Amino acid sequence: MSDILKQIAEKLYDGEDDAVAELTQRALDEGLTPAEVLNGGLLAGMDRVGVDFRDGELFVPEVLIAARAMHAGMAILRPLLTESDVPSAGKVVIGTVEGDLHDIGKNLVGMMLEGGGFEIVDLGTDVPPDRFIEAIKMEHPNLIGMSALLTTTMPSMKRTIDALMEAGLRDTVRVMVGGAPVTQTFADEIGADGYAPDAASAVELARSLAGQINKSDG
Repeated sequence: MSDILKQIAEKLYDGEDDAVAELTQRALDEGLTPAEVLNGGLLAGMDRVGVDFRDGELFVPEVLIAARAMHAGMAILRPLLTESDVPSAGKVVIGTVEGDLHDIGKNLVGMMLEGGGFEIVDLGTDVPPDRFIEAIKMEHPNLIGMSALLTTTMPSMKRTIDALMEAGLRDTVRVMVGGAPVTQTFADEIGADGYAPDAASAVELARSLAGQINKSDG
């Protein structure tokens, strides 16, 4: 890996957004492609953030600061990436389910997924089943991610999956769920494709589920 990509990854890890933006532009000026800067710099830095967050070496505030630095780099890269057809890791529609207004965990997952190369469509909080269905019809995502922080709103996850089945859309997307009261057992009971206990695991799960879709497509 070139020195400048290492610097981008390090500055991103440290949450230095101005330095990340400046180095991203410099890397492009030096002739690196947008894809090289994305994969070798920004995503490499966020992967390290994800691992250290999962292992308890980083905490939510540091992850949010690193994600902000990643956004600074992405602001420069995004227009160039759309021009150069760099494939995204997949598109994910995320939202906190109906009746639940908690969004810190959902926002963190969204940032980590974006840091993992996914395109994110964030529906916000208190999202009813029909809003998820509308988004799937409009956005054609590979995955949907549902979050709940209250035990009382967990049944909304099942209602959303049931609504997907009724709409004939269940086979078009993989469904991942998470949130403090959610468990693997609950995910299995409601027919979700995967459960992630934290934001870093959500990225690994999303990559795995998106890989399954790609295999089944071709």
